[in-house]
Amino acid sequence: MEEEKIVTPDTSTPQKPGGIFSYIWEMLRFVILAIIIVVPIRVYVAQPFVVSGASMDPTLENGEYLIIDEISYRLNDPERSDVIVFRYPKDTTKFFIKRIIGLPNETVEIKDGVVTIYNEENKNGLTLDESFLVNHSGGNSYLKLGNEEYFVMGDNRPASSDSRYWGPVPKDNITGRAIVRLLPLKKISLFPGKFEQKTNE
Repeated sequence: MEEEKIVTPDTSTPQKPGGIFSYIWEMLRFVILAIIIVVPIRVYVAQPFVVSGASMDPTLENGEYLIIDEISYRLNDPERSDVIVFRYPKDTTKFFIKRIIGLPNETVEIKDGVVTIYNEENKNGLTLDESFLVNHSGGNSYLKLGNEEYFVMGDNRPASSDSRYWGPVPKDNITGRAIVRLLPLKKISLFPGKFEQKTNE
């Protein structure tokens, strides 16, 4: 018959924790690891942005908290109707948020608030569908864009300082596009302001 094994409790002295220095070292390792992971994401992939002002009302309202995708435009060109964050061409320490209306090498013509685009595919003009707008404005504007230049406008046309007044946005000034709205909680959404452009040729 197999001999019964007797298990006795471990009476050895438990090892003492490493003390305050061990705790500090563990915290330091955690902080370093967090920096290694978070900083590249924050600098190269995505960053937070808080809407300031009424130029995009009611699409995006003052105080809304967004996440800006910084990597997509390294792989693909910005597209018409994208909502983007960029450095203001007249003062690159300031960031603006607007919607792309005109693309590189196009001509943008605005008559009584109606936007028409002239390009290689639409030599006779293409009238943009802007049925998403709530706050319209009249006015006229005309601008021919160069290489890597974009014409942008706010959705709240009467209250927006944009390409109608200070010209195009160079591609190098574009930080990225709005990809997530996090706050307010009741308005959490992907690609806030996204609109599938329909046109009347």
